[in-house]
Amino acid sequence: MATKQTALTEFSRLESGGLWRAAADAQLREVLVSFGAATLVISDTAGRPLTHWSLPAVSRVNPGVRPALFSPDQGATETLEIEDDLMIDAMEKVRLTVRRRQARPGRLRSLGTLAALAAVVGLGLFWLPDALVRQTMSVVPQVKRAEIGATLLGHIQRLTGQTCRSTLGADALAKLHRRTLGANAGGQVFVVPSGSDISLYLPGGLIVLNRDLIEDTEDPAVVAGHIIAAAGQLRAEDPLARLLQATGLGTTFTLLTTGDIAPETLRGYAETLLADPPPRVSDAILLDLFEAASLPSTPFAYSVDITGETTLGLIEADPMQGAQVPPVLTDAEWISLQGICS
Repeated sequence: MATKQTALTEFSRLESGGLWRAAADAQLREVLVSFGAATLVISDTAGRPLTHWSLPAVSRVNPGVRPALFSPDQGATETLEIEDDLMIDAMEKVRLTVRRRQARPGRLRSLGTLAALAAVVGLGLFWLPDALVRQTMSVVPQVKRAEIGATLLGHIQRLTGQTCRSTLGADALAKLHRRTLGANAGGQVFVVPSGSDISLYLPGGLIVLNRDLIEDTEDPAVVAGHIIAAAGQLRAEDPLARLLQATGLGTTFTLLTTGDIAPETLRGYAETLLADPPPRVSDAILLDLFEAASLPSTPFAYSVDITGETTLGLIEADPMQGAQVPPVLTDAEWISLQGICS
């Protein structure tokens, strides 16, 4: 039996070249453009992701003109120029499809979601709102989590500035991510030029670091510690659950029934997340992650509290105390990482 093909599945493997400008005063850069789950993925020529754009937020700056110029923000400070006719037409079609889906708040995405909704409605009079959150979390796929995380990252960048993307620095950061959380961890680490002094973990495995967390230390193990601290947030509480609980029952119900969260809700939550980031997770969670990564917890502990008074548990129970620590980064890689925002 033939399967109906939507615009999203039709172009899911489509890629093309493009010219990307990270900011109005930045140089044009050759990039690879491909579709994600309702996001546009912009990668360097080696295939390493540079940024994610939420397709519903992308606008055409020069309608009817070729090459086409697209931007994810109203000021068109970040732009993408595409000459490939097929990719241009695909972007227009996919953007229209995604927006139409978001404009249908009463549409159920699948029979499984419909059954879940019926069960929740039937028991809704007796269950607490937390039950609805748990039910929603159980049916949201990973691709949707990644889309929500990418959209949040886009809103965060409007407040902090564009993510730092020097080529060598990004390579070193990707290596540190793998060294810290493992090659199969998934997700990606991004550095922003300002913002919270606590690393953030977004749905889909996206980790956000303020550049100060990198530049204010001479030890790459400290940066690895901040990555671990972000990953620990996932163990303490799923970041998507935290989002739903913070934005109310209406957001949970809308996500469950339509598969989407209103753009203004994500924009407001991004502001809240920067102003009031999650607290540091328990020492037990952090120590477990440090041990799994074969990394010392003491450097991170002193970076959080120079006196060590509030982080004494991480110092005294350091899993690598007296042990030989495998190299975190080479000197050249560390220099490149510290200059990622240069």
